[in-house]
Amino acid sequence: MAFHTTEQSLPETASASVWPVSRRYAWVVFALSFGLLLSDYMSRQVLNAVFPLLKAEWSLSDAELGSLSGVVALTVGVLAFPLSLLADRWGRVRSLLIAATVWSLATLGCAVSAGYGEMMLGRLFVGIGEAAYGSVGVAVVLSVFPAVLRATLSGAFIAGGAFGSVLGVSIGGAVADAFGWRWAFGVMGVFGLVLAACYGAVVTEKRLRPRAETAEDMVTDGGTDDVPKANDVAGPQSQLRALLPRLFSSVSVIGAYVGSGLQLFIAGALIAWLPSYFDRYYHLPTAQAGAAAGVFALIIGLGMIGGGIVSDRISRARPVRKWSVAIACSLGSLVLLATAFHLPAGSLQIMALAAGALLSSGTAGPAAAMVANLTPAAIAATAFATLTLANSLLGLAPGPAITGILADRTSLLDALQVIPLVALAATVAFVIGRHHYERDLRRITEQFVLAAPEPAQKEASS
Repeated sequence: MAFHTTEQSLPETASASVWPVSRRYAWVVFALSFGLLLSDYMSRQVLNAVFPLLKAEWSLSDAELGSLSGVVALTVGVLAFPLSLLADRWGRVRSLLIAATVWSLATLGCAVSAGYGEMMLGRLFVGIGEAAYGSVGVAVVLSVFPAVLRATLSGAFIAGGAFGSVLGVSIGGAVADAFGWRWAFGVMGVFGLVLAACYGAVVTEKRLRPRAETAEDMVTDGGTDDVPKANDVAGPQSQLRALLPRLFSSVSVIGAYVGSGLQLFIAGALIAWLPSYFDRYYHLPTAQAGAAAGVFALIIGLGMIGGGIVSDRISRARPVRKWSVAIACSLGSLVLLATAFHLPAGSLQIMALAAGALLSSGTAGPAAAMVANLTPAAIAATAFATLTLANSLLGLAPGPAITGILADRTSLLDALQVIPLVALAATVAFVIGRHHYERDLRRITEQFVLAAPEPAQKEASS
């Protein structure tokens, strides 16, 4: 099993720019995986568009609304690691198809819920279905592209969550305004089932494997015509046990997990509560509030992509600069968002809010690339599941819920004025990670070279 560290202080190997599969098929896989991620977040975030309608119909508090939003991220955080570990062992494509089917059916269940309890149950199963998708999906995408594109692709793929939120909130708000909130959930559920069928027809383990995992194993093991994939080689359980501790083997990778999760606390709170904010403080109807919030979710997604692109470009000579991008985004979002929510409603507030939203998610691409560089490729899905766990438990789950609790005790505006302060803690985590990054990466690379078979050692040292 190879251990990829693509951004080293040492010179990059030629394999870092090699396409594991054909370019055309790689982009097809990306498009379909991205589409499923859109469905994932459309099913998750459509709820936020109908907050005002549910609050009026069922007399729910802001804390209860926040819990309906946060339970999905909480479930994702709790189950992402074990489900992704299973996906690494018995098939990522099969896992993705099951996941998409479950969250789509659960969203249809939300459409027929009769009260808070049934809606909570439906949202719980949405979270169960979505638990492994983000981490396994990005692992599939990264496996078919050159390693030098990791930060850009990670940011772009993760940004699918924000784009899905745009569609979920915007389309959901429009459908709910025209036909009622139940139809909003129904549309999202049907869309997910259709995409899952398309994905299953085009993407298979066999087509992903020949030039990626199988070729990699042939180089490592000497090469045969009948080589099993990386997860099926001799002694997979013992090899996985040996690799799993490397998920937390360095201070820098822990800094990436923690910093990424804390920063997404802010983005998650914004995506969940901006529809209600525009409804209460700008007095917009459901459809217009959803559309306005959708624009900001789009801005958050663009920030994810932009952060990854900038990170890749400025860190080619010095990989440690990825951390500088993350630090700058955290501090910038703190200043801009804190300023925005202290300004009166109007165009100036909107501009400051847009700039802060853009930077609030700019850490996603760099953080995912750091995790990829500091963990073994053989447990890529599990590594991204660990990142998903941090993102969910530290950010996406508590962000909406805590904002709702604070809003009940004071007001939504007061709550949103406090939320940006979380960026301070994220900045501290990124600063610590940056301080240890080059030392940790050098140590991990040396450990890989020492543990690798002799042919791999010669290649790594060449």
